[in-house]
Amino acid sequence: MRKIKYKKGRKVQPTILEYTGVHKNTKTEIQLFVYDANDVKEFKELKKEQLSQCFDSSKINWLNIHGINEVETIKSIGEYLKVDSYMLSDILNTTKRTKLNEYHDVLFFNIKSLLPIENTDNINVEQISFLLKNGVLVSFQEKRSDFFTHIRERIRTHSGIVRDKKADYLLYLLLDAIMENFYITIENEEDRVEVLMNLSKTSTNPQILEQIEKHRDNFNFLKRSIIPLRDSLYSIKSIKDDDVFNAIEHDNYSFFARLHQKSLELLEQIEYDMITLDSASSFYFSTQNHKMNEVMKTLTVVSVFFMPLTFIVGIYGMNFDNMPELRWKYGYFMIMGLMFLLLMSMIFYFKRKNWF
Repeated sequence: MRKIKYKKGRKVQPTILEYTGVHKNTKTEIQLFVYDANDVKEFKELKKEQLSQCFDSSKINWLNIHGINEVETIKSIGEYLKVDSYMLSDILNTTKRTKLNEYHDVLFFNIKSLLPIENTDNINVEQISFLLKNGVLVSFQEKRSDFFTHIRERIRTHSGIVRDKKADYLLYLLLDAIMENFYITIENEEDRVEVLMNLSKTSTNPQILEQIEKHRDNFNFLKRSIIPLRDSLYSIKSIKDDDVFNAIEHDNYSFFARLHQKSLELLEQIEYDMITLDSASSFYFSTQNHKMNEVMKTLTVVSVFFMPLTFIVGIYGMNFDNMPELRWKYGYFMIMGLMFLLLMSMIFYFKRKNWF
């Protein structure tokens, strides 16, 4: 498995709009929800020229974009919403770390969504960006996914309070849905770590240690992804006392505080799991050392058994003329019997001492 890390991409100037991700063949699709407590309208497969006709400034507008490789489309949306080019550059540059920016009347949020890839130890990474401005929330996804399917259904069916709240509450729901992916990823890693923990206690296969290091890399990557998210959510607290910026309602800051608490819980869980991996490594080396000690003990016991026998054989292998036992017709049987009794005595003694 390749080492998972943020892709080091080519540096892009803030004024230059260029998509740096891997989903270069994804077709850009635009979806729009316009809703309030009484009504909801859904527009699918919109064209960028139709945005001005579909937006309703008196209601909440959620513009969701799948596929950001068509730079001109992203640029035209930014121009329509009067968003600075450096924010659009951060949306297109997928090598950027998670961050939060507040600029005049625009709140920009950039986050990494992580999910495990089935039947592998790899983690799928997707950048998702948000723009919140004047009751309009724009979400940018690199490819089509079902992260927000349940939120769309809640809007359609007026389930919960999403249609009674403004766009900042919708942003909270979307961020919460992405953070759920972190829980899924960590849970998947923990299942694999549990298997490795059991194997490390019984097996000395070198692949176990290799798997432990792979999952350690995964947890480090998760940690590097969550720490900037935690910092960004914490920085929302500073916006709370900003009288100029009012994209987030005062009553809704508590929801973002919950997300901050979730990020702390995720980091604590990762720390615990990394300690578990350290324990698995210790168990692996302990098992390996124990097996080596057992082998060395067996070899030592066998060598001790043969040491006195070799001594006796060495004595009677000397070429002295005056050795009466050599001319005694029962001498051979006596020496063989003595060696057998000596061997059995040593085996009995070692068994009694539980040396093998």
